[in-house]
Amino acid sequence: MLIRQELQRDLPDIARIVERAFRDHPYSMGTEARIISRLRASGALTVSLVVEIDNRTCGHIAASPVQVDGRNVNWFGIGPVAVEPTQQGMGCGSALIRGCIATLGQRGAGGCVVLGEPAFYGRFGFKPTAGLTYPGPPADHFMALPLGSPVPQGLVTYHAAFSQA
Repeated sequence: MLIRQELQRDLPDIARIVERAFRDHPYSMGTEARIISRLRASGALTVSLVVEIDNRTCGHIAASPVQVDGRNVNWFGIGPVAVEPTQQGMGCGSALIRGCIATLGQRGAGGCVVLGEPAFYGRFGFKPTAGLTYPGPPADHFMALPLGSPVPQGLVTYHAAFSQA
């Protein structure tokens, strides 16, 4: 299993994998591939990693800046995260999460947030944090992981690509 930066040649595979991974997800609106494309087009795709097995791309993770109470605080939102359905449950998603966290840390990020399943993301140190909020989903599904700075307090806003898609 190899985790690496996306390359231009990966873009069609990334779109296909993301679409398939989210096709039957109960909370998906089918916009995840468009979100990644819009983040990339706007220059906001801070981290874009793929996982390769036997020279075949089978997963992708994105991270982009978030704001807290309208301020840039050097924190990032992880997602979408997608693994080819036939490869799920084999450690690809975990490797992508670890790779993204490491990349953000190497780039000096203060921390990151994720919206997802607490049992999965909790394994990497993410946890709900009082005072850092995201409206809509259950509070325990919005989690933070500090990477070198205190957790900011306030309302988190993701990049416009998430609402435009």
